Amino acid sequence: MIALVLVLPVCLGVCSLIAKNRLVNRIALIGTAMVYVAVPFAQGMNIVWTVQPSWLTTYFQFDTIGLYFFCIMTVVFCSAAVYSLFYFKIHALSAKQEALYVLEILLFVVSMSGVILSTHLALLWVFVEASTLTSAMLIYFEKKKSSLEAAWKYVFICSIGIALAFVGIIVLSIGSRHIDSFFFRDLYARATEINPFWLKVSFAFIFVGLGTKIGVAPIHAWLPDAHSEAPSPVSALLSGALLNSALLGLLRVQEIFIRARLDSFSNFLFLITGMLSLMVSAVFMLRLKNYKRMLAYSSIENMGILFIGIALGRYGLFAALLHTLAHSLSKASLFLTSGNILYFYKTKKIDEVNGLLKTDPRTGWLWIVSMLAIVGFPPFPIFISKFLIIKAFWLNGMSWLAIPFFLFVVVVMYGMGSTVFKMAFGDSPRTTAVHSKLPASAFVPQLVLLIILCLIALHMPRQVMDVLHGATIFFQ
Repeated sequence: MIALVLVLPVCLGVCSLIAKNRLVNRIALIGTAMVYVAVPFAQGMNIVWTVQPSWLTTYFQFDTIGLYFFCIMTVVFCSAAVYSLFYFKIHALSAKQEALYVLEILLFVVSMSGVILSTHLALLWVFVEASTLTSAMLIYFEKKKSSLEAAWKYVFICSIGIALAFVGIIVLSIGSRHIDSFFFRDLYARATEINPFWLKVSFAFIFVGLGTKIGVAPIHAWLPDAHSEAPSPVSALLSGALLNSALLGLLRVQEIFIRARLDSFSNFLFLITGMLSLMVSAVFMLRLKNYKRMLAYSSIENMGILFIGIALGRYGLFAALLHTLAHSLSKASLFLTSGNILYFYKTKKIDEVNGLLKTDPRTGWLWIVSMLAIVGFPPFPIFISKFLIIKAFWLNGMSWLAIPFFLFVVVVMYGMGSTVFKMAFGDSPRTTAVHSKLPASAFVPQLVLLIILCLIALHMPRQVMDVLHGATIFFQ
């Protein structure tokens, strides 16, 4: 299965680039998405890909936490792949441009898969860097001046972050010289033998390095520009999958601290950074003029919530992992729907969009319901995860921190809600051009994502609960 995940998309992407045929492009993109959907089911039924080399399973494995994050990435990737068919149509891309897009997005997905499946710390670092380079090409795909600026800003800031993470790995090698291995299983088994001083220093560097890629404050400057300038399906992948993959890398390092009984140090960093991210997103949410940047700052807020959940130990970890799933699907739905809005209004400015429900009722309701999902309105699962995190404050004896947490969440909810309702209601502007009826690929992916979210909150399928529970006990 690992060979399918890492090799097949690259082969299909290259074939698409060589053929430069629209049918081949679609087969490569949708075919890869279907293969990725099949992989978790095959893992659950213990179906093994027998022809893959043994060294591949040494460096790449589906453990419980990796399978959970891979499933989330797969759902987001499938929705982005289907929506890309609509993106091809409205931008009238040539077969060559489509082929380039398909190759770039498949390479991007492979790089994120490498981060998720890596069993070796240095190899994980390599794939994190690869995800930066492949996603930068997608951010610049439309070749506008603003997208070029966003891509360079993204590469510059994230490359510095990745360099700091590399310094952290070097420092860790100093503290664990006698272990002589960067495989996570060895680092976990002998975590208590690592020098505590060098372990703390290394975590500080890795925390800042991967935190830059995750997009938490104050190292978030690249995120609003990159997410707002990328094509809508790419924005969905950036927020719903890329941030998660970097977060998983940081979680794997956090497990070393848990095994070494030094997690009080790392939890403090998670908590401070999470609260700061909430504060920054709350402040900026009230003064934004671009609806895609609004979604980007919502990502910063939700990454902050995840950090807070991780800092609260076993009480908050389940909530954090549930929040990861809920945020990814909700945010993917919002970014894909923003592509419909951009199609109708030809602008990203909030003040120039109103009467969305009259312009296109399906897009208008998807926009509203997706917003309710991301801010945690019942019955969506973010309501549950936020409630569990507030409960975890009490269980950890930090009930006073629930007050600023709640206030920041309410401010973000007000900022997003007022903006979305302003855009959805009112009279449709006369300047809006007449468009043809949207194809199914423009709204079905969002509808499916929202249905999945409702099912998870109202009656979580046993398979989802099993994977989520397995991911949680990985850290215990």
